[in-house]
Amino acid sequence: MKTLLCYGDSNTWGFNPRTQGRYDHKTRWPMKLASLLNEGSPPDDPLWWVVEEGQNGRTSCREDPVEGDRNGLRQLLPILESHKPLDVVVVMLGTNDLKPRFNPSPFDIARGVQRVVNAIRDSKTGPDNGSPQVLMICPPPTVESPVFKHVFGDGSAGMSKKLPSLYRVMAAESKVPFLDAGKYIESSKADGIHLDPEAHLGLAEAVAGVIKELYTP
Repeated sequence: MKTLLCYGDSNTWGFNPRTQGRYDHKTRWPMKLASLLNEGSPPDDPLWWVVEEGQNGRTSCREDPVEGDRNGLRQLLPILESHKPLDVVVVMLGTNDLKPRFNPSPFDIARGVQRVVNAIRDSKTGPDNGSPQVLMICPPPTVESPVFKHVFGDGSAGMSKKLPSLYRVMAAESKVPFLDAGKYIESSKADGIHLDPEAHLGLAEAVAGVIKELYTP
């Protein structure tokens, strides 16, 4: 059985934009992904073990002066080591980096996510202390909404649309596969940031397609 870790923020955790609670296990995209990857395998002998590692507010590499311990790069190594050996790590970060408190540029956000990707590759937490495979995902663009305007301000939605091309360049530099989630799903109009259930399914299907093509033995 291979191990895949999903490393992300509230959209990996499963934040429900309509209740502000958490989606159940059957709805969250990492668990949907597990079901898709294990289709056809015996229930007692699955091909893949999928680990959820999502945190509300997690940034790529930035210390949050308001919400506290959210630095995804600083948190990374203990999490990887606790689940090793890891065959694949799927990274979807960057949405929280859009917050005006970080004074970000689109390039800086993409570069921050690339630092996470490179740290995973250098972590020696793969099989035989090698490098895990990494899939770099650009989150879908955010949508203007009054719900989180006090947190994300006025310009984050426009800035989020500039990220996919930059993520693609960073992924190519790091020699890892890239997935533009915005080609498959969109952020919920309920709050402009998080995902509706159908988007969780759509993301799981897109990720499963990449994993099956690149990593299935």
